[in-house]
Amino acid sequence: MKLFIYTVIFLALVIIGYSTTVLNFDALLKGDSGTAVIVIVGGLCLIILMGILLTSRSIAEKHNS
Repeated sequence: MKLFIYTVIFLALVIIGYSTTVLNFDALLKGDSGTAVIVIVGGLCLIILMGILLTSRSIAEKHNS
């Protein structure tokens, strides 16, 4: 499960990296740039959720042992 979580985090970082290349800072919320902003925010949310999942799993392991 840990490998899956790290893989998801890595893929989210790749998608965020690609989306930053699409950004147009002159019109940040128009067209493809707006979509890229939404993807970046979604990727950051996914990374935060995976971090919470990793933390909760490590707490559960310590609690069970």
